[in-house]
Amino acid sequence: MAADVRNPVPPAPAPAAKEAAPAAKNYKGFVAGVFSGIAKLSVGHPFDTVKVRLQTTDASRFRGPLQCVMQTIRNEGVFALYKGATPPLVGWMFMDSVMLGSLTVYRRLLRDNLFNPPWHPLHDPARPLPAHGHGMAGILAGSTVSFIAAPVEHVKARLQIQYAAKKSDRLYSGPIDCLTKIYRHHGIRGLYHGLGATLLFRSFFFCWWGSYDIFSRWMREGTNWSAPAINFWAGGLSAQVFWITSYPSDVVKQRIMTDPLGGGLGDGVRRFPRWRDAAVAVYREQGWRGYWRGFLPCFLRAFPANAMALLAFESVMRALP
Repeated sequence: MAADVRNPVPPAPAPAAKEAAPAAKNYKGFVAGVFSGIAKLSVGHPFDTVKVRLQTTDASRFRGPLQCVMQTIRNEGVFALYKGATPPLVGWMFMDSVMLGSLTVYRRLLRDNLFNPPWHPLHDPARPLPAHGHGMAGILAGSTVSFIAAPVEHVKARLQIQYAAKKSDRLYSGPIDCLTKIYRHHGIRGLYHGLGATLLFRSFFFCWWGSYDIFSRWMREGTNWSAPAINFWAGGLSAQVFWITSYPSDVVKQRIMTDPLGGGLGDGVRRFPRWRDAAVAVYREQGWRGYWRGFLPCFLRAFPANAMALLAFESVMRALP
């Protein structure tokens, strides 16, 4: 009888099952990311169109964001603010799925293999990943998604700077036409024009995801807000931190992506063979202010678009089994 009491050892496999659970649930981040992408595009694309138009023109065309909005609506109609929305609608769903899905995987890998490995004598299963660990996961996720984002953002940017009201007067009739023409004349390399600038820009995801963790932790400990409210506010504020730190690199990226590719495409002569050439051109044209042209619509867009995106992401993450 005593032997029977001492021998209830069957629960031993539990740790293995527990260990397998995180790997089995990696799919959640990828699924939830789709909903994040839809929310982000719905709220943010008109701001993005204004931002790109300001970034790629000088003050002689648009004095500021309000004039850009009014002139765009007057000359091209309200739906012109959603020009180029098709590639990012599909793209953001896929991109946010890959970015947020890979982010959850990188967070777990960094926690289990670098910051809190199970074999370490000070291992504590309850210890969360530190803020800089979240930032490192952000850089890795940003690099991963850049290989999808670069061609999507390239096509989007070229469509957004077509100012002709009539489709027949535009070089590209739509995203498929744009993609086809670039591929026909410049191949895969042409579609990936601006990849280096995209990788540099997304390295600032360190600031986004590091600050998201800091804001979330502070709100959990210092307020009695609900989880969705924390996701909303932390998502919006951390996105603004990201754009404040990364915006100059985005201006240079947009200049590179809208630079004529030349050749058989017939869109003009290429001006920026290197990242440095585009960065210098911005400074020569407008001084240091050129690196912040179009910042206001971007900053105004950052909070609502990303707050809604992260609210959608975290809510779906909680809802999935």
